[in-house]
Formats: sequence, C-alpha cells, structure tokens
Amino acid sequence: MNERAGQTTEAPVRAPSRRPVVLGCVMLALFMAAVEVTIVATALPAIVGKLGGFALYTWVFSGFLLTQASTILVFGKLADLYGRRPVLIAGIAVFLVGSTLCGLAWSMPALIAFRLLQGLGAGSIQPVATTIVGDLYTPKERPRVQGWLSSVWGFAAIVGPLAGGLIVEALSWHWIFWINVPVGLLTITGLSLFLREDVVHHKHRIDYAGILLFCIAIASLLVAVMQGGVAWPWASMQTLVLVVLFVAALALYLRRESRAPEPMVDLALWRSRLVASVNATSLLAGSAIIGVTSFVPMYVQGVLGRSAIVAGFALTAMSVGWPLASMLSGRFLRALDARATVRVGGAVLFAGSLALCSMPRAFGPIGIGASAFLMGFGMGLLNTTFIILIQGSVPWAKRGSATASNIFSRILGSTFGAAALGAVLNGSLYRAFAQTGGAAAGLETIRRMFNGGATLPLADEQRASIANALSYALSHVFLTLAIVGAITMVMTWLVPRRAVFKPAGETAPP
Repeated sequence: MNERAGQTTEAPVRAPSRRPVVLGCVMLALFMAAVEVTIVATALPAIVGKLGGFALYTWVFSGFLLTQASTILVFGKLADLYGRRPVLIAGIAVFLVGSTLCGLAWSMPALIAFRLLQGLGAGSIQPVATTIVGDLYTPKERPRVQGWLSSVWGFAAIVGPLAGGLIVEALSWHWIFWINVPVGLLTITGLSLFLREDVVHHKHRIDYAGILLFCIAIASLLVAVMQGGVAWPWASMQTLVLVVLFVAALALYLRRESRAPEPMVDLALWRSRLVASVNATSLLAGSAIIGVTSFVPMYVQGVLGRSAIVAGFALTAMSVGWPLASMLSGRFLRALDARATVRVGGAVLFAGSLALCSMPRAFGPIGIGASAFLMGFGMGLLNTTFIILIQGSVPWAKRGSATASNIFSRILGSTFGAAALGAVLNGSLYRAFAQTGGAAAGLETIRRMFNGGATLPLADEQRASIANALSYALSHVFLTLAIVGAITMVMTWLVPRRAVFKPAGETAPP
C-alpha cells in the first residue's frame, strides 16, 4: 500500500486531502455525538422541570438510541455507494436540524420526536467518521489514530456532565442542544473544503423497501428490549406483538435481500469468519461494559453510601481506561499480533468483571474504580483492534458497511445488556424485599434514598436494610457481568488470523 501526501491507492481520494484537518473534523463530529448523551443526562432534570412529562423521562435517551442503532448499517452502506463525505455531511446536517428543534421543544412528546430525528443523524456520524480514518491512514498508522478517536469519547464522558451543569446554570437548557450548531457547521465546512474523494458514480438501485423492513425489524426488537420489564411486563401482549413484528419484518427483509441486485446490508459480509467472530465478541463486550455504566454508580451510592460525585469518579476510571488502551494499542500490536492483542483485551475485561463481582465492600470506591478501569482498558484494546482488523480485511467498497457492522453490534449488545442486567436487578430486589413482605414499599424507599430522602428522611435502620438489599441484588448483577466477561474472553479465541485485503491496482470503488 503506497501513501503520498495522505493519498493511498486503496482509497479513492482525489486530492491530496489534508489529513490533519480532516482528522480534526472527524473528531469534532464524534465529539458532538459522544457528548450528547452525558450533557443531556445532566440537564434532563431541569428540562423535565420546565416541560413536565416525567413518565417519558427515559425515552429522551431511548428514542435517540433507537433511531441511531436502526440506521447505522444503512448509512455504512450508503457511504460505500456514494462516498464518505456526502453521507457524513448529510448526517451532520440532520443531527443539527434535530438539535435546533430539540432546543425549541415545547413539550416532552415534542422533545422525544426531535430526539428521534437527532438520533437519525447520529446514525451516520460514528460509522462514517471512523471509516474515513480507515481510508486516509495506513494499517500501520491506524492504531495511533484510532486511539485519538477513542480519546474523544473519554473526554466527552468527563467534560459532558460539567458542561451540562454550567450551561443550565449560566444560560438555559435550550443551549444544551443549540451548542451543537456552530460545532457542526464548522465540521461541515472543514469536510467540504479539505476531504477529497473521487468516487466513480454508477446508477444504484436503492432498495427502499428493504431499508424500511430492516429499520422496522431493528426498531421493534429495541423497543421490546428497552421497554419490556419497564413500561410493561416481559410476558405481555405488547412484548409479543413487538417480537412477532420483529420476526416477520426480519424474515421479509432477508427474503428480499437475497434477491436484491444491490442489497443494502451485505449478508455475505456477515458470513465472513473474521467479521462474524469480531462482531459477536463486540456484542458481548458491549453487554458487559454497559453494566459498569449502569450499575457502578448505584453500588457506590446505595451500598457504599458515598456521594454522586464519588460515584462519578469511580465511573470516570472506565472512561480513562478505554482511550488509554486505545492509544497504547499500537504498541500492543507491534509487540504481539492482532489476535494476541484481542485475547489480552478479552482477558483484561474479564479480570475487571471478576474483580467487580468479588470485590469486598472494604475496598470501597477505589477498588470499584480499579475494576472499572480494567474493564475500560480491556474494551479499549478490543474495540480499536477490531476496527483495524475489519478495515484491513475488506476493500474500499465494503469498508463502510464493515465498520458500521461492528459499531452496530456493540450498540445492540449494550441495549441487550442493559435490559438483561436490569431484569436481574429487579428480580433480585423483589426477592430480597419479599422476604420482609414489602417489595413495593422497598422499591419506593430506594427511590427516596437516591433522591436525597425526598421530604421524609430515612432512618438508619431503613438505610441499612436498603443497602443490604441493593448489595444482594447487585451481587447477582455483577456475577452475571462476570459470566458475560468470561464468555467474551472465550470468544476472542475464535477470532482468526488477520486476512488483509490487498488493493493492488485499485484506484476507485466499483
């Protein structure tokens, strides 16, 4: 593979593209998508206070995730067909329109509708931005650059809550969304001026019906997973209807795609042993890592009795471990091969989950933070190496789809993991409180405790009882997490040796 002024024979880059400027634009785009979760989480109580609709609280997050996850694979394919730049710019534009409308929302239903639009734009940002890096940088350079991209997520996780609080205090909640507009416009300008692609345009037959069926299938599955056991019982008519809709839409989609001359999702790609093993491992790793994000703060506050700030620091340890491992992945890849690096990442992730599962209370937040750091470090090695493996095993014309497939698998795993671990928590709490004859009252007391005791202070005996119940329930959650971590580690041994695509003579996509 030759490189000259940022141009490779592998990627159809016309220019020279100005790689540092384009990389800066890519990092800005990823920062917008990454910080959106943490900054909105900080401001949401204030938003609910203004708009009302507390019952719809979780859908502000779920709606964003729903459309993002449903469209990732579609945008990855579109980037292969029409080039990275127009698809990424279009996604950022949709994201900015959604952000602007979110700031103008007059009610919670309106805010959720605009968050769906915002998530639609976000569905293109992460996979296409990551694919651009694969186009512009050689396999030798990609570990270092992917480490920089991962650092964006760690930085967003740290500064997002602080920025959200400052914006709400100094301005108003509307600016939580409007702050994206100047950043997005700057990103679009930079990509338009400095990213050069010479895509050979063909007349493509876009399978719009297939896209619709795929989005219906994924959306039905995600709604069933996110709302089952929360908005309605798992064994309910709503869950049954959504599962039936998922199966029917998926069956129709697979039938249609098997006959389509230009399928939107390349099923042959998923039959590759490398892609299949990497994506299956990413799904499991995503399920494990969401357990840290969701339940470590609850453990630190509810069981250890520490403040939300201390819980935040414990969680930040994972956000530091992930980008640190990503930045060091190049050294691991030079000292080991890619498959060995993946196995080290899986082992470190399992070690962190095992430590979290067996950690005595006496170790306190420091021990919990160390466990979270290990899991983040293992995930950083896995995520970066997986992207490099996938991007190095396919030609330019499939790189967008392949990159999107890995990101989609990780997000889908996080969604499943949150639902499954939440079900373990709820079931264990009900068993713990049922022994005292007050499950409903116990759950209400937990809500009061995390709300600072609400209007009625909790007696020491009540706090001790709640802490014991939470400890019992979270021990089951962390045990489940360790089992998922063990399976993830085993799955890393199924990843084959790297099969690098040799782009001899390729100067443009077909």
